[in-house]
Amino acid sequence: MAPKDTTEFDELAGLPAVDIRSAIRAGRYSGQTAGLAMGCLQGNLVILHRDNAYDFIRYCQRNPKPCPLVGVSDTGNASMPSLGLDIDIRTDIPLYNIYRHGELDTQVSDISEYWSDDSVAFVLGCSFSFEEALLAEGIGLRHIDNGGTVPMYRTNIETAPSGPFSGPMVVSMRPLSSQDAVRASVVTARYPHAHGCPIHIGSPEHIGISDLGEPDWGDPTVFEDGELPVFWACGVTPQAAIRSADIELCITHAPGRMLIADTPSWRAPNT
Repeated sequence: MAPKDTTEFDELAGLPAVDIRSAIRAGRYSGQTAGLAMGCLQGNLVILHRDNAYDFIRYCQRNPKPCPLVGVSDTGNASMPSLGLDIDIRTDIPLYNIYRHGELDTQVSDISEYWSDDSVAFVLGCSFSFEEALLAEGIGLRHIDNGGTVPMYRTNIETAPSGPFSGPMVVSMRPLSSQDAVRASVVTARYPHAHGCPIHIGSPEHIGISDLGEPDWGDPTVFEDGELPVFWACGVTPQAAIRSADIELCITHAPGRMLIADTPSWRAPNT
C-alpha cells in the first residue's frame, strides 16, 4: 500500500530531481509528478522478466510514438546511470502498479521484494517532459493548474504487436484553444523522445473515445469556451498491452507517477 504523504507537492516544487527522488525513496511522497523538477526528463516505467525483454524492446521499436525508449537497465541491476547516477528503480517512483497475468494486483511504493536477478527495467519518454516548453510559450496546462493528473484514454488505434504484447494506443489529452493547439504541435514536435507532436486534435469519437469526462486513467478536466481536446500518444500504452499478455509478473509506474531523471528534458538519453 502507498504510504500517507508527509511531504506536500508545493514543498517539492523547485527542488532538483535528486532531492525529489530522495523524498520519494524515503516514502514521504507518493503523488503525481507533473510540474516537478521542471527541465528534467520524466519517464514511464515497465519492469519485466528477461524472458520477455526482447519482445518488449521490439514492441517499443515498432511503436515509437507511444513507446519512446529512453532507458534500459542491465539485467538484475536496479540502477539507471544514463538517467541519473543515484537512481534506484525499486524505490524512486512515487507509486508502482503490480500486474499478475495481465490484471492489476496491487499498488506499492517500494518494489524491492518483487525485484530479482532476472528483472529488466525499461523507461519510456513521457509527455510531462515537454510541458515546461509549453508553459514557457504561455500555453496553460489545466491539470498542472489544478494539481491533478492529466486524463488518459484508450483509443481504437491498434499498436503493432510483438510476442505477447499488443493492444490499443493510449493517449493523454489537454484542452487548448485552436491557436494554442497549433503552437503546441510545433513545440512538442521538438521532443520525439517524449511522444512528439499530437496524434489527433478534436473529435474524440474518431479515435474511439466516447466520453471525455470518463478517462481510463488520470483526472477528468473541464473545457472552457472555444477549447479543443488535443491528444498525444501516451506511455501508459504498455499497461494496456500488458493486460492482453499472459505474463506472470509485470511492474509499471502508477499513471501520473513518473521517474524523474537528471537528464534535461530536451535531450534524448543514450539508452
